[in-house]
Amino acid sequence: MELPAVNLKVILLVHWLLTTWGCIVFSGSYAWSNFTVLALGVWAVAQRDSIDAIGMFLGGLVATIFLDIIYISIFYSSFAITDTGRFSAGMAIFSLLLKPFSCCLIYHMHRERGGELPRRPDFFGPSQEHSAYQTIDTPDSPATPFASPEDKGQAAPRGY
Repeated sequence: MELPAVNLKVILLVHWLLTTWGCIVFSGSYAWSNFTVLALGVWAVAQRDSIDAIGMFLGGLVATIFLDIIYISIFYSSFAITDTGRFSAGMAIFSLLLKPFSCCLIYHMHRERGGELPRRPDFFGPSQEHSAYQTIDTPDSPATPFASPEDKGQAAPRGY
């Protein structure tokens, strides 16, 4: 199944609008968690080539799915008495329902930027193969740019 091409800015705008409307009655941790994740989304927009930015945004959205379920289920009955409370709760629930689809789109963007999920069972361990990297203590490594010629065993040039 081919996912539609949706701009990351559109996803941010929709979730910002729904979060703002959800914060009419839901405040505190709901607002902090969602606006923090939206700030990660702004970082992902600003740095188009960053795998870390889009990965953090994706991880944050997944985390707020669970946090929103808990927060809305605890506080829904105390806020859904008035029309404003029902509207705000409805927008928070709509945002929650939209987040899995947004996660799919953002995961697709993450893959386009070259990111991938770790294949190892140690999820929080190093996720890249480092065997092709040059080690620091090899003889091919360049000398420090601030070393004096005496440190290198060479004669100092004139005027030094």
